[in-house]
Amino acid sequence: MTRFVLYGGKGGVGKTTVAAATGHRLAAAGHETLVVSTDPAHSLGDAVEAEVSGDPTEIRPGLWGVEVDPQTGIDRYRSLFEALAAEFSDAGIRMDEDEVAELFTSGVMPGSDELAAIEGMATYVESDRWDRVVFDTAPTGHTLRLLDLPSVLDRGVATAMDLRDQVRRKANTARTMMFGPMARRRDDGPDDFTAMRERMERVGTVLRDPDRTAFRVVTIPETMAVRESERLVERLREFEVPVTTLVVNKVIEDAGDCERCRGKQAVQDEAIEQLRTSLPDLDLWTVPDQSGEVTGVEALEKIGAHIAG
Repeated sequence: MTRFVLYGGKGGVGKTTVAAATGHRLAAAGHETLVVSTDPAHSLGDAVEAEVSGDPTEIRPGLWGVEVDPQTGIDRYRSLFEALAAEFSDAGIRMDEDEVAELFTSGVMPGSDELAAIEGMATYVESDRWDRVVFDTAPTGHTLRLLDLPSVLDRGVATAMDLRDQVRRKANTARTMMFGPMARRRDDGPDDFTAMRERMERVGTVLRDPDRTAFRVVTIPETMAVRESERLVERLREFEVPVTTLVVNKVIEDAGDCERCRGKQAVQDEAIEQLRTSLPDLDLWTVPDQSGEVTGVEALEKIGAHIAG
């Protein structure tokens, strides 16, 4: 049993509903469970029919939800560079807002959505509060940028740390020349940049650990969605993320006498068979198409019946 479950896939395939249903099922089985929405277009609250905010909210006994605030990650990241600019100022190097912004975007500047997502992941990956944590990730492009973010951040932070070390060496040299060896700056205190790099490294390690993490790709039985899912699995494997399962949502099980429905069901059957053929090593779960709005406990229970914990 992995502790962390991530759901990903293209937009509109029902990732949030499937993630919420998984959380509901796990909580019902007695696991303290947190569902984390990292999608900037949050809809977790709608799925569970409850108010969900940027702090973990208990939805029902054993089930918690949180919608990560996109500003959280960007604020934490920027604060590091503002502190760095202040240190430069103490060393006699003045920086205006444009120069701070340039420093802030050193390396490759990630988007706020991805920063918020990785910050949320780091927060709840490091917490022992919940038995199981289910992540509802943003659509495919965001998810792939999210997985690349630890290395992206590392490049930016490494650039800033190198510049900081150069400034510190020069400042220490100047102090030593003026006041002697005792005037050198001591740098044995906590280092926020190093802490961030280590935190991102821990997240990256967890995301690649099959004993702790399972990534499940949610899709629908349509040709374009299947092709995107195949590409997503390929990219996830390049990142060494343990992909375990395909969840095919909105599957027509009984077309009845509806000729149009039978035609659509035939197309769906072909799409599902394509997934079985192209990705035979993955588990494949099908979730029947639901009529009406798929929200609330009853709907989540129906979907959860087709999903393992």
